[in-house]
Amino acid sequence: MTTDLNSLLWDTSPLYASATCEDIDRDLSRGAAEAQAFRERYAGKVATLDAAEVADAVRRYEDLGELLAKPQLYAHLLFAADSEADDHKRLSQRTAEFGNLMSRELLFFDLEIMEIADDRFAGLLSDELLAPYRHYLESVRRFRPYTLKEREEQLLKMKSLTGTDAFSRLFDELSASLRYRMELEGEERDFTGEELLGLLHHPEAGVRERAFATFLNRHEENGIVFSSVFNNVALDHSQELELRGYRHPMEPTNLGNDIPEEVVNRLMDVSEANYGLARDYFRLKARLLGLPKLKNTDVYAPVGDNDRTYSFDEARELVLEAYGRFHPRFGEMAAAFFDERRIDVLPRPGKSGGAFCMGMTPHLSPYLLLNYTGNLRDVATLAHELGHGLHFELARKQTMLNYHAPLPLAETASVFGEMLLTRFLLQRESDPAMKISLLCAKIEDIIATTFRQNVLTRFEERMHRERQEGLLTSSRLCDLWWEENGRLYGDAVDMIPPYRWGWSYISHFIHARFYCYSYTFAELLVLSLYRNYLEQGERFIPTYLSILESGGSLSPADTVRPAGIDLADPHFWQKGYDFLAELIEELKGLLEQRQH
Repeated sequence: MTTDLNSLLWDTSPLYASATCEDIDRDLSRGAAEAQAFRERYAGKVATLDAAEVADAVRRYEDLGELLAKPQLYAHLLFAADSEADDHKRLSQRTAEFGNLMSRELLFFDLEIMEIADDRFAGLLSDELLAPYRHYLESVRRFRPYTLKEREEQLLKMKSLTGTDAFSRLFDELSASLRYRMELEGEERDFTGEELLGLLHHPEAGVRERAFATFLNRHEENGIVFSSVFNNVALDHSQELELRGYRHPMEPTNLGNDIPEEVVNRLMDVSEANYGLARDYFRLKARLLGLPKLKNTDVYAPVGDNDRTYSFDEARELVLEAYGRFHPRFGEMAAAFFDERRIDVLPRPGKSGGAFCMGMTPHLSPYLLLNYTGNLRDVATLAHELGHGLHFELARKQTMLNYHAPLPLAETASVFGEMLLTRFLLQRESDPAMKISLLCAKIEDIIATTFRQNVLTRFEERMHRERQEGLLTSSRLCDLWWEENGRLYGDAVDMIPPYRWGWSYISHFIHARFYCYSYTFAELLVLSLYRNYLEQGERFIPTYLSILESGGSLSPADTVRPAGIDLADPHFWQKGYDFLAELIEELKGLLEQRQH
């Protein structure tokens, strides 16, 4: 079966007809009018409302949130697919300014919830009318000690348009605009960044290193811009910490994630204590590749003769079957993304790098962006992003305020989906060499999703702490990056010199401060959930469904408690790394079988 090229582009017409259609103007005008009416109805009165009135106000607030979100989400999709189109640029900026204005208009609501007297608030929480919104209300109140007066909050939001938001936009546009020229197979040609990163899976070591060096050297050429963006984002965060009275750079993220600081610290400390597992694997892989020592461009190299590529049709069938074998409902929901053209597949100039799943609202279907180049890692990325999509689909039973899972759980379904794909591929494969290749890919993925994300978090933490003391030169940013990666690689992997600029293309540092530890959190959590699945079989599925369906209606701890998981257990995180150790031992067993 040959894929129609149009089917590889997502269809956003169910949202709006185009970036210039009148329906967008209508929704923006209606949203502004309803936001003003909401403010007139409730401003200055929230603290006096009874439970029924608060419940009604929250429902109105949710409906308004959905209305305001739609044009902004649509603009984000268009800009991500093509940031060079003028209509997309204009709409993206217009909706960003609109969203900023609306958030200032509606700030009062959360602020007045914070101002409700403690005894009165406790009474509201105990009322069954507000049961669906208890977690939301408690989440708002957690920020009470760090929140400023309404006018000050409005000014901070207003200035963000020309501050961090502007620098984020600059980062996105610059990253998407970069072009790369490199020789491959005797021909010099242009590449996108995603195509070069895809060559890290190429069978030839020279190609891998040349591709990554070309990519990173281009970033160094734009180092003045990238270091300025990082410095200003970090400076803005530092100033906000001081204004609000936070103690350390990660505290706002931890509060928002509803994860105690000690749990995050334990997660990171346990990860670092297990860096030796990664180094053991890297030494093993060097032997598999016939190398005395790996370079960091060899970490994702195919093992043996496995340089196979997969058409997108093949990837789709593999991933759909893996999900369908787990549960038919999962297969059906995943298939809808293809059938309804909610996936943008191929890399191209102007398109955002990486991959994401855009969860919209409970009444709008999610979309996936990929940069598919055909290697096994890209097949796993499809499974990963579809996992996000299934999570968003299942959470649509929630209302707007409870729709999005807290960040530590946001990667749960995506990582679980990758595990399903890996086990499916291992079970259907009879070739021992291919089994070794698949197991290597899974181990590398776990290392990337735990240890590497821990490295990223430590770099980010050091960047923010040092920026509080003064300007970080690009050379110092490179030093921090080099040092933290060196702690992971040790003497098992040599880093190529251009990798000093590896920090400069990581968008999470710009768009979602300290998001990266959520990957580590989710990976280790999923290893525990997957072990439960292997032990319980179909009995596990209802528990897993309930976790995904809960969206953001519960804290992370309460969400996973029905699965028998205690996030406060000091040994919990180590169990995930014990599972990784078992996979490495399984790999060694396969290698011994092949030698005999």
